[in-house]
Amino acid sequence: MTPLLRDADERDLAAVAALYGREVEGGTATFETTPPTLDEMAGRFAAVRRHGLPWLVAEIDGRFAGYAYASPFRPRPAYRYGVEGSIYVEEAARGHGVGRALLAALIARARAMGLRHVIGAISDSDTSAASIALHRSLGFRQAGVYRQVGWKFERWLDVTLMQLDMAPDGDPPSGPGLDLTGGLT
Repeated sequence: MTPLLRDADERDLAAVAALYGREVEGGTATFETTPPTLDEMAGRFAAVRRHGLPWLVAEIDGRFAGYAYASPFRPRPAYRYGVEGSIYVEEAARGHGVGRALLAALIARARAMGLRHVIGAISDSDTSAASIALHRSLGFRQAGVYRQVGWKFERWLDVTLMQLDMAPDGDPPSGPGLDLTGGLT
């Protein structure tokens, strides 16, 4: 079962919103507590695309298996060479290389854009050890931990920050970076 990756489009948003909504209501990969509406998710999708950043969908045997996208790391101009990657995988598709394929594709796209950093913010959950191991296997290093910063499901949650530096020698940027004037919602 090799995942097929493609650019997401508006037809994918119902599946994206459903997967994300399940994680909001039952998981800790996001600190949101109310699932966004389909319209809200469409706005987030449009904001990512306005920045020229990738939003990918994975399919296995023609069925939606997960999605990933890159968003600006922070809104200030000095951060324009870094993105944060977000990955969500359907429960039935976990353990089949979907997360790895999506993250590797995000890294390749960020590199091709001349960006320098990909950041992962991994919150506590039953799968956080696997997510940290996945990031580490693709060259990320742990940059720090925010301790007990999220309160969800009657418990405190940490966030582990992982960072991939795609130009570790400190060379100057090769391009203009992201245009951060469009803003994200």
